[in-house]
Amino acid sequence: MSVRPLLLRSALATAAGAALFLLAAPALPASAAPSDTVTIGPVGRIAEDGTVTLSGTYRCTGRTGPVFVSSSVSQRSPLVRQGIGGTRAVCDGAEHNWENTGKPGSDDLEPGQAHVEATLMELSPEGGLPLPRFHATAQQDVTLTKG
Repeated sequence: MSVRPLLLRSALATAAGAALFLLAAPALPASAAPSDTVTIGPVGRIAEDGTVTLSGTYRCTGRTGPVFVSSSVSQRSPLVRQGIGGTRAVCDGAEHNWENTGKPGSDDLEPGQAHVEATLMELSPEGGLPLPRFHATAQQDVTLTKG
């Protein structure tokens, strides 16, 4: 048996496998509109009871499912992130303020430098299930203050 037919068969099998993979893969989400943005304010607050408040702005346009601005904060280790609430977004193309408040599961946060991530996410109805579609994200160092 010649090597050439084996190479041809191997190449055809690889191409067929790739084609099947592409057909089976879920469709990629539509890209975010250029007007979909989220920002993070430079200062966050920590109340006496440990409740953290973060804020910023967002802008989004016509979506089919509910849209939220979620946020998280980390301080000592970038591997440990604390979720800080979520705000329902209004996607009318105008810029809106968001403010998320939450009490982290641990008492690790204290006044000082911290890293915040905010995400504009839609729960898009696909096949009867709401699937997350991420439209904008921002990361920024902020100052956490008492108050």
